[in-house]
Amino acid sequence: MGKDDDDRDPSRGISRRGFITTVGAGAIGAATIGRAVAAPPPEVVAHGEPAPLTLRVNGRAHRVLVEPRWTLLFVLREQLGLTGTKVGCERGECGACTVLIDGQPRYACMTLAVEAKGCEITTVEGLMHGEELGPVQQAFVAEDAFQCGYCTPGQVMAAEGLLRANPAPTPEQIRLGMSGNLCRCGAYDHIVRAVERAAAVRRTGGGR
Repeated sequence: MGKDDDDRDPSRGISRRGFITTVGAGAIGAATIGRAVAAPPPEVVAHGEPAPLTLRVNGRAHRVLVEPRWTLLFVLREQLGLTGTKVGCERGECGACTVLIDGQPRYACMTLAVEAKGCEITTVEGLMHGEELGPVQQAFVAEDAFQCGYCTPGQVMAAEGLLRANPAPTPEQIRLGMSGNLCRCGAYDHIVRAVERAAAVRRTGGGR
């Protein structure tokens, strides 16, 4: 009987020495593979540390330093001075902070500034032609679609987004499209008429 025969496990048909050698080689191979495919750790921005960000607002590029936690609402007002976008509930309920992001109405209070990177942002200031009001703004004035006026910028932006998507909405579609914007003064009937008026002006070529 040889030495290898003494080390052989009769139930498995392999020597103990061979088994240990095989397991050891496998462990080394696994460790080597693990090192080869390991991804580098992601870059982490320290809490509260500003980072550079370029935002395109009303057709212009703005380079700003922002903290990752800052909302688009905060950056528009406090960093860029575009105060037409109003601070309301700050939890996505009232719509006073509505802006357009790539043509779609969005609550700026519920959107991080970094989320808007690479997008086209339009605020109520961006609807004007110099000192002249845009067609939706003019329609709100003509139909007396506000009282205190605080919610009006958000209402105007919601209406603008609606008309870009649907140039000829029905009254029901207008009410649905504007339902995310609250008016504490209760000027809803006037708001619907203002959107209808703006739609008609656009169809006759009187606005963008």
